[in-house]
Amino acid sequence: MEELNNKQIVYDFLEKQGIQYEKYEHPPIATIEEAVKYWKDINATHCKNLFFRNHKGNRHYMVILDHKQKLGIHDLEKKLKQGKLSFASEKRTTKYLKTLGGSLSLFGLINDTENHTYLFLDENLKKAEKLSFHPNDNTETLVITQEDFLKYLEAVGNSYEFLKLY
Repeated sequence: MEELNNKQIVYDFLEKQGIQYEKYEHPPIATIEEAVKYWKDINATHCKNLFFRNHKGNRHYMVILDHKQKLGIHDLEKKLKQGKLSFASEKRTTKYLKTLGGSLSLFGLINDTENHTYLFLDENLKKAEKLSFHPNDNTETLVITQEDFLKYLEAVGNSYEFLKLY
């Protein structure tokens, strides 16, 4: 089986786009609760990345917000106005983003070459000087500036919008 969590793909993509990053290594972390203890000395807004599918299963959405925020799925459905949502299965996450559970990240969009995934970003992320994400591998955290975050979004080409999630 092909290695799905290939962080080298992320590093190569960022380098090609001229996107600088700070890298922090840590033990594998599968949940936000585990990650917080390793993030305590990292100056960045740490992001929660959620992957959903619509009721029919023909549309997929990544939702990104500050890791400290809680958002119920019914509240999210009302905010996004995309109908009934459910978390995408690991099979779908692997198919579209080539990542596994615990490693879901904005950087998975590098693998979404057909730009199938629509991205919803909390508008509060615009205020962050730096943001952090896994490089499709939950043993590291990468920090990028707001400017490079926007540059990355343009480079991957997925449609996205900022909206008030909370």
